[in-house]
Amino acid sequence: QVQLVESGGGLVQPGGSLRLACLARRAITSVFNTYTIGWYRQTPGNERELVGTVTPRGSTKYAEFVNGRFTISRDNANKKVYLRISPLKPEDTAVYYCNVDGTDFWGQGTQVTVPG
Repeated sequence: QVQLVESGGGLVQPGGSLRLACLARRAITSVFNTYTIGWYRQTPGNERELVGTVTPRGSTKYAEFVNGRFTISRDNANKKVYLRISPLKPEDTAVYYCNVDGTDFWGQGTQVTVPG
């Protein structure tokens, strides 16, 4: 079974940049390369919301609020999917999760904090 592990979060000042990583463990590379991966974020009291997705071929789709500040990419050879946020804004503060599309396979999340 695939195990997703997010990393790269932290406290970053507004206007800075951050690249989050989603690593797929216990996954055969050829199988991982068939997955569409989604990035989500969640703040206290709110539902988890979709940030964007990336297909096995690298095609991306983003939520309306992204407005060009989020970029998703993938490194199939290393079974990683990335989410770059630049420039960061205080409203980006949330726990960020990755997910195998169409499944209940989630990582533990990584905290992003941008002071207001």
